[in-house]
Amino acid sequence: MSQSASSSAPNPVRRVAFLGLGVMGHPMAGHLAKAGLDVTVYNRTAAKAAQWVAEYGGRAAATPREAAQGADLVLACVGNDDDLRSITLGADGAFAGMARDAVFADHTTASANVARELAAKAAEHGLHFIDAPVSGGQAGAQNGKLTIMCGGEAAAFERAKPTLAHYGAAVTLVGAAGAGQLAKMVNQICIAGLVQGLSEAINFGERAGLDMALVLDVIGKGAAASWQMDNRGKTMMANKFDFGFAVDWMRKDLGFCLDEAKRNGAALPVTALVDQFYGDVQRLGGSRFDTSSLIWRLRKLDGGA
Repeated sequence: MSQSASSSAPNPVRRVAFLGLGVMGHPMAGHLAKAGLDVTVYNRTAAKAAQWVAEYGGRAAATPREAAQGADLVLACVGNDDDLRSITLGADGAFAGMARDAVFADHTTASANVARELAAKAAEHGLHFIDAPVSGGQAGAQNGKLTIMCGGEAAAFERAKPTLAHYGAAVTLVGAAGAGQLAKMVNQICIAGLVQGLSEAINFGERAGLDMALVLDVIGKGAAASWQMDNRGKTMMANKFDFGFAVDWMRKDLGFCLDEAKRNGAALPVTALVDQFYGDVQRLGGSRFDTSSLIWRLRKLDGGA
């Protein structure tokens, strides 16, 4: 769709809607309210929307369409492709309530296919759609330090970017519709391999009798250093796996990666193997553990805790 005059010379975003108030969406929407924006929220479980309003002010709407009416920018963070379609399409969906030329930015980690599908549907309504998945987890959402990778039209991205910056430390357009989701897949592929490697390393060092707190401190100053080592190494040693991003969600994300790899021909042997390991964690009862629980699987296999 060609860019309109208002796309090239946008007015500042004042009224926003936020759809989905889970562990990520709740604090993200909160940052917008704290920034002084006029925020209307929607959540499938209405009690969560009422709780958010009690904490931050603003308004709660009964449907995505009602939440989106009058908003300059509509934001979303829900569970999966079907959830995303349910809040955007149909008589009660956000697209039906949005004003022409408004922007919808989606923070759900979903498939690249659904991002392209909804970008086309938005264009049919005279709207703009940005796929904008995030990295940084619950702590990043709470601290306003998320990394946001976006796909979509450049003009629509520039209109949304200042608002996304209220909870994003890095907000970057990486390509056309679907490119944000593809970039998030790259992120998850990296994380899967890193966490499995760190799990094996810690388990190996423990079984070798090393002081692993000391070892991680030493090697964390060299080439083996990573965010995972700095932020999860010691908690992995302590069998603490309650940091928000559950194994169930990681398996969903890796499923997107593996499906996309079948389409584009990329080989993902390590990712496929780690996906199976996360399946083991689920079967062992750790579905709601965070992604660093791969070491728990190794300990279970070794007969430990």
